[in-house]
Amino acid sequence: MILVTGGTGFVGGHVVHELRGRDLPVRSLIRDPHHGSKLGAWGSELVQGDLTDPASLRRAVEGAETVVHLVAIRQGRERDFQRIMVDGTRDLLAAAKDAGVGRFVHMSALGTSEETKDLVPYYGAKWKMEELVRAAGIPFVIFRPSFVFGRDGGILPTFLKLARYSPVTPITGTGKQRIQPIWADDVAAYFGAGVTRDDVTGKTYELGGPDAVTWNELWARLKRALRQRRPSIHVPMALMRANALITERLPGNIPLTRDLLKMLEHGDNVVSNDEAVRTFRLPLAPLDEQLRRAV
Repeated sequence: MILVTGGTGFVGGHVVHELRGRDLPVRSLIRDPHHGSKLGAWGSELVQGDLTDPASLRRAVEGAETVVHLVAIRQGRERDFQRIMVDGTRDLLAAAKDAGVGRFVHMSALGTSEETKDLVPYYGAKWKMEELVRAAGIPFVIFRPSFVFGRDGGILPTFLKLARYSPVTPITGTGKQRIQPIWADDVAAYFGAGVTRDDVTGKTYELGGPDAVTWNELWARLKRALRQRRPSIHVPMALMRANALITERLPGNIPLTRDLLKMLEHGDNVVSNDEAVRTFRLPLAPLDEQLRRAV
């Protein structure tokens, strides 16, 4: 049995679908049973619980051989990152170890490192989670994906709306920083291999698609896929920060925050090595194909 946390999220849905496509038994930890219908339709067992409830975690891992841990938040107060991501991971690992779980497959994020852990709370929490996973005494696999693209979630649908309906395309700063988007199904394929292969444990893998591009090039390719000719405009970072100061106070999952801008300013978000590509040898969708699928 494979316990998946975060299965109702964007990436989580793709991971559960991939695991069930391999005919692997899956149990999904969900907070609200009403949000688990799609996972149940795929044949996943559903168990109600929450990372902030250690008792529910102990129930969830009972009989599980593998844990796939995907839960994270991108915005909130620092204590929220600590409570949900760090403390929740610690409690999940403790429950998994007590239950005799034999593998822990964890989703971190590209850009997470000891050097960036103090940049924003998100990176800090991701780094602490990685350290907990490494120290738990359970065979582990850590994946650090770059921007995950898909039609059904993540940041790409927001980009598509901007390109379709905005009279100009706003590009943050110079647009010269590079990113390496990876398709959601490809991320899921890595997780599928990560839970089944015996030769991949004890390592951290950086995941990116075949194309590393600047933000300028990304927007050009996206508009080409949409057959749009609207102009782009570079928005100074200071103006973006002032805008984020307002938007991040709005309710809901806001795509623009000051922390996100700090991460963008920090530098390129691309893989530093090809170990994942060499080890797993999975076919990955090129960026233009990702955009074609999305539009």
